[in-house]
Amino acid sequence: MQYRDFGNTGLKISALGFGSMRLPEKDGHVEQDKAIEMIHRAFELGVNYIDSAYFYNHHESEVVVGKALKGWRDKVIVSTKNPDSSADADKWRSVLDEQMKKLDVDRIDVYNFHGIGWNVFENEMTRPNGCLKAARKAQDEGLFTYLSFSFHDTPENLIKLVDTGEFTSVTCQYNLLDRANEPGIARAHEKGMGVMIMGPVGGGRLGKPTPEIQEMLPAASSASTPELALRFVLSNPNVTCALSGMENIQMVEENCATASREDPLSEAELATMAAAYEEKKKLADLYCTGCRYCMPCPHGVEIPENFSIMNTYRVYGLLDHARNQYQGWLSEHQQSAAFCQECGECEPKCPQKIPIIQQLKETEAALGKGAKKD
Repeated sequence: MQYRDFGNTGLKISALGFGSMRLPEKDGHVEQDKAIEMIHRAFELGVNYIDSAYFYNHHESEVVVGKALKGWRDKVIVSTKNPDSSADADKWRSVLDEQMKKLDVDRIDVYNFHGIGWNVFENEMTRPNGCLKAARKAQDEGLFTYLSFSFHDTPENLIKLVDTGEFTSVTCQYNLLDRANEPGIARAHEKGMGVMIMGPVGGGRLGKPTPEIQEMLPAASSASTPELALRFVLSNPNVTCALSGMENIQMVEENCATASREDPLSEAELATMAAAYEEKKKLADLYCTGCRYCMPCPHGVEIPENFSIMNTYRVYGLLDHARNQYQGWLSEHQQSAAFCQECGECEPKCPQKIPIIQQLKETEAALGKGAKKD
């Protein structure tokens, strides 16, 4: 196993981390024996970083991780995440206390604000009774060692959060299909922060590559797509650790073998991937660059996100994944294209002159619940 510096902390982190969001389940509950066996196998193969969160596996992930830590606690760095970043200090602290009981530890190594963005940091977390002050108090009490955050906001806001100097590390998305956070990753490394990558295999999207994705890979390579995807992430010198949500022993062993390889992807392989990515990005930008000049929509439609999800299908051929995304959060929060009222307020604001209304109709037709199944 390769090990890398966890920012300026002096700790060494395994290049592969165990992301415990996709522990095996049966009948809506984690199969604990199977999950613990997997986690222990990862530890045996050199993984020394495990990451969980309050909501993972229907609130069961932390309990299982806590059981798996028995006999390993002094060899493993434990990370988890508090979801209540907008909450008052007392509520935020109560979640921390609950998590420590579930993990059955007297100290968490890396404690994250879960999925924060700049607006939440600036307007909620830093309030006089906000959770940032509560976090520093808990840290002073020794309940956790390092304060960190996971991130799903814009690339520009990643840099702003890094530049606050408040955090030891960041967990953000980065993979072959999404390199938007590269500047923020570089800035975090420059500032002496650890950089943990979620979704290194595209949330499973690269497990069974479409023809569109296959075009992005080195033609002569005999490696599997997940292996190439993981090696791509670990070839970035600014990355500390790639977190993988592994579902069986075979995945654990294959990923550990990949993370143990000391030979990086060649310059030619990286150049092939970079050129293919730029071509795909140009194609995606024909539909929407994500500039957000069209926002806000008076009817609540999250226009750029609708188009980003549509590009998952249109550019990369990932229809099932795009439909799952579209019919999930966007539809549940009435932000999908289906809620467009065709008022036309957005179209004059678009610098690319995109026919937004028409493309929203196409998005709903392709990805909505009434869409024709291929």
